[in-house]
Amino acid sequence: MTETGTASTGDPERDTLDKAGAENFPVAPFFLPRAWRDDLMAVYGFARLVDDIGDGDLAPGGADARLLGVSPQDADDRLLLLDAFEADLARVFDGTPRHPLLRRLRHTVRRRSLTPEPFLALIAANRQDQLVKRYETYDDLLAYCALSANPVGHLVLAVTGATTPERIRHSDAICTALQLVEHLQDVAEDLGRDRIYLPAADMKRFHVQEADLAMPTANASVRALVAYETERARNLLDDGTPLVSSVHGRLRLLLAGFVAGGRAAVHAITAAEFDVLPGPPKSGKLRLLREVGATLRGEG
Repeated sequence: MTETGTASTGDPERDTLDKAGAENFPVAPFFLPRAWRDDLMAVYGFARLVDDIGDGDLAPGGADARLLGVSPQDADDRLLLLDAFEADLARVFDGTPRHPLLRRLRHTVRRRSLTPEPFLALIAANRQDQLVKRYETYDDLLAYCALSANPVGHLVLAVTGATTPERIRHSDAICTALQLVEHLQDVAEDLGRDRIYLPAADMKRFHVQEADLAMPTANASVRALVAYETERARNLLDDGTPLVSSVHGRLRLLLAGFVAGGRAAVHAITAAEFDVLPGPPKSGKLRLLREVGATLRGEG
């Protein structure tokens, strides 16, 4: 995940949590019980911070590195920071973490009996980002999403007490779709980080060169490729949508919001005629609300 446009307050915990409002989907909306909101924001804080470490998007000044016990001269070493972050995660389960976001997470872990595995997977995904810059096949990309996205869905289900094998399967489809959509929105930004999340085999099939992705606007081949990958994401969202009807009450509305965020983003990409290179196509709140209603009604 990538994030832009959030000014630093000088408070590492607040700086990270304030980014929740810019996501494609509602992170911890007001209508949820307070305990759920607190726990979902704790999970979000972890996921956002580990992504910011992996993307080199920490707030200037090195406050996060200092909190993790990393010296100023090593504050730009992302792999070292990820190692320090993993060590602090271990303290969540056995001790007192150094970083305030992980101290916040400790209460959630204890309240909801969460296990380390989904958190470790998110760290592993960001380690992979430092080492793997291209993906040969769609299956390779799906394996990456299993680390970078699907654990978030597992945590949401665990926090809300809704975990079942079938719900996890549907959640994985939704989370992978949301990750793929974000990759499509951020093609130009990711290329600036020397990362391409479009499968090389698909680029070859649609006659797209890496240089084409660096252009100000997309040519016909790039648009065709993006349309193809967008349809894949749309199908995954459809595959995962039964998750919404499997639960009730406010949890159903929350999960509908996740699906609707993905569908609204797909609509924005389509409305831009699949030209994602000038910048991320974004949908407005009205579109999101429409998609929430359609999802709750069971409309595709």
